[in-house]
Formats: sequence, C-alpha cells, structure tokens
Amino acid sequence: MSPWSARKKAGRAFGLAAHRSFVSYVAVVISVVRDERRKIRVDEAWIAMDAGRVVNKDRVHAQMEGAVVMGISNALLGGVTYKGGIVQQPNFRDAKIARIGDSPRAIHTEIIASDAPPGGVGEPGVPPVGPACANAIFALTGQRVRRFPLLTHVTAKDESKP
Repeated sequence: MSPWSARKKAGRAFGLAAHRSFVSYVAVVISVVRDERRKIRVDEAWIAMDAGRVVNKDRVHAQMEGAVVMGISNALLGGVTYKGGIVQQPNFRDAKIARIGDSPRAIHTEIIASDAPPGGVGEPGVPPVGPACANAIFALTGQRVRRFPLLTHVTAKDESKP
C-alpha cells in the first residue's frame, strides 16, 4: 500500500518494520522528510494489520491511527530522564506526546481480511512504529540511531546533507 518504489525520491526516505503480538500481525512503513528548517519529521505512515476476524472496522482503523501517533510520541519525543537518580517525568502529564505538527500529514490503514479468531488491535500497532522511524532516519541520513528519543541522537554533521 505504500509507494515503496518511490522510497529513494530525493528528500524523502522510508523505513519498514513488522511485529506480532496479541495474536495479531502488523507492518508499518514510515516516511521521513526534512521540513523547511531542515529538521527531520514524519511525513506519512502506512499501517496494515491482520487481527483475525474484525467486528468493528472503524474502531480498528482508529486504533491503528492512534498506534502510529503513540509510536511516534515514544520514538521521537519519548524517553525517561534522570537527574540525581530521580526520574524527571514522574507522571504521564510530564511525557511529551506528538501534537499535530509532529504527526504525519497522512496515516493510511489497511485491515487484512481473515477468518482467524479475533486478535488484539490496540497495542500491536505501537511497537513497530519506532523501528520503522529508526530505519527511515537511517535511510535519510545514513546514521543508525539506537536510543530514544531518536531525533536527539542524530548528529549535527548530518545537517549539511540534502
């Protein structure tokens, strides 16, 4: 469903990741670009899920969209920091969550038709988003980033790349 063949288009890079949990299979493709200030941002996302028999398709599509936004929040903005051995984010209200400007301009969802027993739809979409973002950042910058939040670990030397 993603335009994977266009992944090498100048200024845009794609990352892919897949995951299985709660008897559901999920694949995510993330596209990253540089904005007008040369900052890396998620441009577009595609998420497909095989969750077995689906009863309420609208709810599953909404869960997949939410999973992408939550995954972006965790991967690009998240992280727990400590100062003097004390956690600096003691409650959820202190965690950074993706806002409209951090979210993709489009999230495309696809439910894979299946007669298998129903699986989970809330949690399974979140885990592959971070690795897909990391793979897209690598495709764009040539840097492997393995710590969260991902964007704080992209080195400044990359800022000169187109």
